[in-house]
Amino acid sequence: MSEAATPTLTKNELLKQDDPTLGGGIAPTLLDPTTDRFHEDDEQFLKFHGIYQQDDRDLRKTGKKYMMMIRGRIPGGVMTPAQWITFDDLASNFGNNTLRITTRQSLQFHGVLKSGLGTLVKKINESLLSTLAACGDVNRNITASPTPAYTKAREQVFADSLRVVEALAPKTPAYHSIWIDHVQLNLAEPANHAFVDPLYGPTYLPRKFKVSFVIPPVNDMDVYTNDLGFIAVVENDRVVGYNLAVGGGMGRSHGNAQTFPRLADVIGFFPPEHLVEVAKAVLTIHRDFGDRTNRKHARLKYVVEERGTAWLYDEIVRRAGPVLSGVRRFEFTTTGDLYGWHRAVDGSLFLTLFVETGRIKDVPGHTLKTALRQAAEKFPRIEFRLSANQNIILANVPPAERATVTALLASHGVKVDQQASILHAAAMACPALPTCGLALAESERMLPGLIDRIEKLGGELGLGGEEIIIRSTGCPNGCARPYMAEIAFVGKAPGRYQLWLGGNAAGTRLNRVYKEVIKETELEAELRPILSRWKAGRQPGERLGDFAARVLWPEVAAAATPAPASTDTPA
Repeated sequence: MSEAATPTLTKNELLKQDDPTLGGGIAPTLLDPTTDRFHEDDEQFLKFHGIYQQDDRDLRKTGKKYMMMIRGRIPGGVMTPAQWITFDDLASNFGNNTLRITTRQSLQFHGVLKSGLGTLVKKINESLLSTLAACGDVNRNITASPTPAYTKAREQVFADSLRVVEALAPKTPAYHSIWIDHVQLNLAEPANHAFVDPLYGPTYLPRKFKVSFVIPPVNDMDVYTNDLGFIAVVENDRVVGYNLAVGGGMGRSHGNAQTFPRLADVIGFFPPEHLVEVAKAVLTIHRDFGDRTNRKHARLKYVVEERGTAWLYDEIVRRAGPVLSGVRRFEFTTTGDLYGWHRAVDGSLFLTLFVETGRIKDVPGHTLKTALRQAAEKFPRIEFRLSANQNIILANVPPAERATVTALLASHGVKVDQQASILHAAAMACPALPTCGLALAESERMLPGLIDRIEKLGGELGLGGEEIIIRSTGCPNGCARPYMAEIAFVGKAPGRYQLWLGGNAAGTRLNRVYKEVIKETELEAELRPILSRWKAGRQPGERLGDFAARVLWPEVAAAATPAPASTDTPA
């Protein structure tokens, strides 16, 4: 009898195996003025350094040079005014003069040429932020609720998130060598030749890993979409511990029923002193059990789905000790941001500004980028906080400066009241075309106009003023968390989208495919009967997502799309 064939590792696994420092040939290529791009293998290493090599697909036929997207690692989305000024300068001098707020509380630069890449990354590090591990098969930027309105415990949650940031950061010496010293790491040196990351091991994780902290009743982080979620339990303004959520993720592939979005399971409670060992336990479970032969099956969510929560619980206890107890009661009510001016519990003020699809830029009559730059220069004590809904919060504003801040913003056409319509304010999109190589259809450039059309349709049907959470992505990978929305458009081809319905306001239920393909040009014809039925058949106060789950889901043929094993997460 022949032995079973040894599973074949993916190319990414072999690359990491051959160079555990993750340095590849990045340094010499960076210093080579005769080339405008990195080798295909180094594109994979670049991701660990927070960089994607891209090109402008609108300009491919013109011979446009390759360009880079760079993502900052900004724990909890918190920045000082000096750091904001640094990012603003870099966007103007090396990028396309915009900054893009990501759904993981970071900022992305777009349109950066290789010639400016080294200076840009070095300047970010000099500002005491980083790009290391903003992408790649490691723990990504850790998110934490940015709004300081509800409890003083927010400060403790943020401090705890920084503990996990430090504990889960990769230790490769290549990052400093390439971006700070601008030299190729000498692999002949014994320390470099034998380097193995003390947490990740020689081949890091099978795929990306996402961590989030959230404070009920607000689920502004969409915590169930993360590999690892910490749900704060607060008593008397103090965090007494965290409910542990494991196994969430959004990514899937069209036509592949073995891939699907999944909500994390809440499996236990633990006190905050065990935070780091619990985080390491969950991450190393992914490291040790994740699929390294199929990257589409490599996320932690598939390990949890296939092995079960009882196995997961036992494995965490085996690695972190007997720290888990029964889940503490909690409830989520909303995933949205609190727009406008509000008073924090310490008496300071904070202002949440709506940013259309997360793109900070100057356009005639609305020079948001310049306004924020001037705010950073004029008010050195404020904090810039990025939200997971792609908005920005100016925090720690003294009450005496409220009028001055409002006036400065108004001089640039930036409103603090009635900033956006109710549908625009609840919407989110990924960048998609023209720069994302995975995009099948438009998203960021498409969604604002699409929402205008939905608003007009809603007005015609007598549904004006009703909030609907609408999200779009240019592909099924789920970067804008479309599978949590009440209405989602997921790109399948140019001008064509899957239509998903049925998420809820609390971010505790996945939506489902309602129609496999709709044409963007036929939006009104597709949505009119859905909105009309909602208006006619809704229960008092029933949102569209809840109506879809109650009425429309049962009408969809079971073969339309394989549903996850569970679409509701218990509180």
